[in-house]
Amino acid sequence: MTQTPTAHTSAQDQARARISVPAQHPMVTVLGSGDSLLRVIEKAFPAADIHVRGNEISAVGDPAEVALIQRVFDEMMLVLRTGQPMTEDAVERSIAMLKASDNGTSDGPETPAEVLTQNILSSRGRTIRPKTLNQKRYVDAIDKHTIVFGIGPAGTGKTYLAMAKAVQALQSKQVNRIILTRPAVEAGERLGFLPGTLYEKIDPYLRPLYDALHDMLDPDSIPRLMAAGTIEVAPLAYMRGRTLNDAFIILDEAQNTSPEQMKMFLTRLGFDSKIVITGDVTQVDLPGGTKSGLRQVQDILEGVEDVHFSRLSSQDVVRHKLVGRIVDAYEKYDSHHGTENGAHPGSRGKTGAKGSKGK
Repeated sequence: MTQTPTAHTSAQDQARARISVPAQHPMVTVLGSGDSLLRVIEKAFPAADIHVRGNEISAVGDPAEVALIQRVFDEMMLVLRTGQPMTEDAVERSIAMLKASDNGTSDGPETPAEVLTQNILSSRGRTIRPKTLNQKRYVDAIDKHTIVFGIGPAGTGKTYLAMAKAVQALQSKQVNRIILTRPAVEAGERLGFLPGTLYEKIDPYLRPLYDALHDMLDPDSIPRLMAAGTIEVAPLAYMRGRTLNDAFIILDEAQNTSPEQMKMFLTRLGFDSKIVITGDVTQVDLPGGTKSGLRQVQDILEGVEDVHFSRLSSQDVVRHKLVGRIVDAYEKYDSHHGTENGAHPGSRGKTGAKGSKGK
């Protein structure tokens, strides 16, 4: 893409920029179907005047905004050169990253194109990639450290990205097996009163891990890999007394571990293994008075060599946009009312349905 230098009109102290899109990139890939991508940019910079004629895009407005618009199109073109299409969500996230970088709130040199074009795993005709800067840093941390904690609200891709890295490590023979585990903690119902065998009672707690596996591997191969012990999906209690060598181990829903369970799990680490622990400290379902091992471990292991804490926020939610707004609304409510997850600490313990939140 070629650009003309930004020109300033002295009368209103406005800037003008012209951006020429190379012929090999059809304008629909830059502007979106029905100009959907262009509308995202116009909404983000409402004071700027953006026009398209042929393969040329012009922008007039505040110099800082025009410079940002130029950078947005630059990053879009870098992504398109890789053969990856741009989506409305990707454009929105690119703009947010560039604005954060411009106002000094970004704490790193990564560009939107570097974030959006990092491939983790390609499977069944789709590629799994990070979608936000914090997700990229989380994925990079998994490469660099032996133990990584992914802490953040629902929908931030903590477990999904960890699963993708686990499958990648298995396929590249960095590890010999994948072990996926979660604590089987009741969220309002009691395991003992659920019908069925022990396996049938535990299975619903592990179902999200199976679902992610089916996204990343040929479903027909999963039973074979599980029968051979190459992939193991089991409750956390099954980890006790074991040493896990040559494995990629993921502990999901770690906010529902007690401090004792967390210590037990961490000390299962064997040679040539990697551990990723994910959880959301705002959704603790432990019985009343029980502390959350995930909350406590941050104070114990922060700063320990080869242990990394990746913290994600509502800005990293990759589900429906409303999920991020819901997370923010709960945080605002809790901050104002001194509650936890919308309920006063200890109030649920009285009903027996849920325990008070572990500190």
